[in-house]
Amino acid sequence: MRGFPGFYIVLAIMIFLHWYVYQGLKSVFNKSAYRKYIYTTYFTICTLSVASFILLILVDPQFLGKSTRTFLFFMVAGIFFAQFVTAFFLLIDDIRRLFKWSFKKVSRKTKPVVTNAEGMSRSAFFSWIGFIAGGSLFSSLIYGFSNRYDYNIKKEKIAFPNLPSAFKGLKIVQISDIHSGSLQDENAVLRGVQMILDLKPDVILVTGDLVNDRAAEIKPLMHVFSKLKAPFGVYSVLGNHDYGPYAKWPHEGLTQDENLKKLIQYQHEMGWKLLMNEHVVFEKDNQKIALIGVENWSNKRNFPAHGKLDFAHAGLEEVPFKMLMTHDPSHWEGEVISKYNDIDITFSGHTHGMQFGIEIPGFKWSPVQYVYKQWAGLYKNADQYIYVNRGFGFIGYPGRVGILPEITVIELI
Repeated sequence: MRGFPGFYIVLAIMIFLHWYVYQGLKSVFNKSAYRKYIYTTYFTICTLSVASFILLILVDPQFLGKSTRTFLFFMVAGIFFAQFVTAFFLLIDDIRRLFKWSFKKVSRKTKPVVTNAEGMSRSAFFSWIGFIAGGSLFSSLIYGFSNRYDYNIKKEKIAFPNLPSAFKGLKIVQISDIHSGSLQDENAVLRGVQMILDLKPDVILVTGDLVNDRAAEIKPLMHVFSKLKAPFGVYSVLGNHDYGPYAKWPHEGLTQDENLKKLIQYQHEMGWKLLMNEHVVFEKDNQKIALIGVENWSNKRNFPAHGKLDFAHAGLEEVPFKMLMTHDPSHWEGEVISKYNDIDITFSGHTHGMQFGIEIPGFKWSPVQYVYKQWAGLYKNADQYIYVNRGFGFIGYPGRVGILPEITVIELI
């Protein structure tokens, strides 16, 4: 299939999951008076899921539009993950029954082993557990729609002994992963921007992924994000999505390189200073601190490493305090703390906290933590810090479950 070599593999997995979960449904509802309605509803949902997947792959995204693509993606991803969780519990019971059946086969008993259908039937208990878990996940994903613009302000105060006295109390506001191609509610976005301005930041940092793929995605919201202002300025870096590697090129007469140039131009038009492997020095009362910004640099194999920190860092030997903007937090352990121990604090994003997880006082969890060690919030190694923003926008799943969109406020003391 054009543009997606694994199309048939994914489709086969989806159909297998539909069938496998249906076997569990039969074990629970086969004697129910409502089984026909239950089965019909289930097959309708499965059909919608498969049809949505096919449309997403075959039909041009621009033709479908944002709202339709959002709905189709949810039908595919939401149902897939709900079924996956359900199938997990059903598989546990299948494995349990297989071991039990195998043990009886090899055991030396005088009585013959009965292997009729009833003896091999699926445990209704595990089936119910699976359906409850899968249904809960699906329900939480639906609920998460309401949280996608529920901007959450996270505040941190960090003390640095080498911070020049003139910059004590510097208030930094960070946002990341705007993904303007996913944002549909302009008023909600404007509310988020106003929340940033109300914080009265000294400097604003935007740590990558302004768009999903194409520079044109930011144009309808440029007048909103151009409202961001701060005394020391608004600074940004590029994230992996900003290079447009996941889109088909050329598109609307633009090549991938031309698209990137457009994105750079739009950021300048909004009054942002895009740092591409370079630094700026802030000066106050004859004292200095530096802000370094690099292009996307990842320690993960599937993401690009365009950043040149050695080039951006050069010439800052005499500046006592240094901050770094780099989109991917794997850069921190991959290069920063091992080679640049004079970089005091790093600002990253990228993970979105997977837009799904649990955060309560004293505990946070998300599946993304098994891929990224630093995935949300503040982390420290010796005297160096990194803050990973949970993302202002969203991509793929159009919602947030447990991990809310974030506006970060860090005060240096």
